[in-house]
Amino acid sequence: MKRLCVFVVVGLALLGGTGLFADEAVLIDFSKLSADVALGTGSTTPTENTATLVDYSFVTGASFTDEEKAAMKMSLALDNWNVVLASSSRSVGNTSVTMAKQATTSRNAKQFNGQDMANKMVLGVRVHFPTGPYNSWAMVQPPFDIPVYADKDSLQGAKMVVADADKGVGAKFDGYGVLKNVGVLKSVSVTAYGANFSNGLGLVVTDQDGAEQTLFMDYLEFDGWRTLTWQNPNYVTDVRDRELKKVSLYPKGMPFVKLVGIVIYRNADQEGGDFVTYFKDIKVTYDKALLDIQRDINDEAVWGILQQRNEARRMAELKNLGAIQVLRFLEKQKMDKTPPQE
Repeated sequence: MKRLCVFVVVGLALLGGTGLFADEAVLIDFSKLSADVALGTGSTTPTENTATLVDYSFVTGASFTDEEKAAMKMSLALDNWNVVLASSSRSVGNTSVTMAKQATTSRNAKQFNGQDMANKMVLGVRVHFPTGPYNSWAMVQPPFDIPVYADKDSLQGAKMVVADADKGVGAKFDGYGVLKNVGVLKSVSVTAYGANFSNGLGLVVTDQDGAEQTLFMDYLEFDGWRTLTWQNPNYVTDVRDRELKKVSLYPKGMPFVKLVGIVIYRNADQEGGDFVTYFKDIKVTYDKALLDIQRDINDEAVWGILQQRNEARRMAELKNLGAIQVLRFLEKQKMDKTPPQE
């Protein structure tokens, strides 16, 4: 039977252990997060992304109708992403015009990384920084803390249904902000669209232990698409220079890296006011934390420890998500719905 063997390097870990060779994988591809499904009775305009849809109605009380519960779903659709300003810059005027939106590339868009991006969706970001001479920043965040252990499901009618083969696997957000089996990071790259602003760009990621890392990518002082890359200065390429040790196997969990947000920095001497940029994807080059080998006994089939542990984590993540989204749902119902005057 297959079981996972851990291969760890001590002292190098940015987010965990290491393997022998670096792999490259997509942490998140914003062009796959366009709105493609309409929710709610009578709604025909797509507002959510099917692949990343999360149902949080199970945390509501009995006072909500079935129709209201059916609409209590949220996804990583591009229009749902948030942009949070630094507390010193969080005035009503700045906050009201600071946002993320779905943007479409033109038919004449050039290929990059071997992909035809004509008419594809990307994440657009507008930040209104203060005009005063002081430092500031803005964090582009997903609409909810991305669940690591959520099972892959599909929308059937008003319900989210998990296939038997996907139960307990927890792979719904793999490639949608979550990347598993990650040891030492070798490099992280983001494909961004610049407009000659001198603002800095950083990424915030976290690991299975909840340790956050902020990676400074580069400055956005260029025009058009460019891939900005952070290189791990502590990455050791020669295995003879790595410190090795054996660690326990089952029931150790799977190390991962998760996107927390994208940071845009503004220094005091830089131009304030409106700033606009776009993001296509984020990729990670990393060492594997675990290697597949043949073992005589399938430990998980006997004990089920990892599935039980993952289910507990998954439910905790969904409850936290649901509690926040229900409050937002109620607040939205109380808001004035008078259409703006022309």
